[in-house]
Amino acid sequence: MTFRRISTCIPASLPVYLAVCLAVFLPMLAAPQAASATPNIAMDSAVFVERTQTGNLRSLEPASRLTRGERVVTVLNWHRMGGDGGFTIINPLPRAVAYQASASEDEEVSVDGGKNWGRLGALRIGSRVATPEDVTHVRWRITPALARLGNGRIAYSGIVR
Repeated sequence: MTFRRISTCIPASLPVYLAVCLAVFLPMLAAPQAASATPNIAMDSAVFVERTQTGNLRSLEPASRLTRGERVVTVLNWHRMGGDGGFTIINPLPRAVAYQASASEDEEVSVDGGKNWGRLGALRIGSRVATPEDVTHVRWRITPALARLGNGRIAYSGIVR
């Protein structure tokens, strides 16, 4: 499957890039390290609309326009350009998209703008358990072993509000 960048319909692409940059470069400011100790990461993303066809077949089409109630799949591709170690990808969700699920089971979510993180079933808002609609950010920790592979792909789905 080939993915192409669709910059006109990816409101989350810039925040993803900035979040990765901050996650990679802020530690360098706080504690000086050798230049090769921090991975240099390039990322791109694309948004697709899930279409259901006859026979319950599903397909993904590049999103050119989003309509309320549509299921969208965001695909984040990362490429390690150099350096060593693992890194963290943080993706703020657009307000117009309600989080549903990640293709990776090791994601953590935030329901308070990225201040606190955890598994969806363990987070609370006041006295109630947080729901997918409450998610504001999603993050994935890429281990050093995975980072050594040089590239990877993460996908998550949501519903357009």
